Amino acid sequence: MFLTNILFRKGIPGKQWIGKYRRPRQVTWQMKAALLKRLEVEAANEYWLSRPYMTKEQEYGHAAERSLQRWQAIKSSRLAKFPDHKYLGEHLDHLNVTKKWNMS
Repeated sequence: MFLTNILFRKGIPGKQWIGKYRRPRQVTWQMKAALLKRLEVEAANEYWLSRPYMTKEQEYGHAAERSLQRWQAIKSSRLAKFPDHKYLGEHLDHLNVTKKWNMS
């Protein structure tokens, strides 16, 4: 495949970078540097994750009060948007505009 590409100089059908028999990519210094940088970041993450700030006993339920306050704030903001209660008579009061009969 690569020999015909060199001999014909116009290329061959198909893609040379994908498929089962693809051409291997050259490893550049930028690829190596990026890999080293990712490995350093991962090592730093593993370091900080291996040293927890709190013990499991301290961590259990430590944010319960804060989450309860947040829920109360959400609930009160929803209730503030809720319309006031009305009686059924107030809803149907517009029907009494053209009332012709009198109760006597």
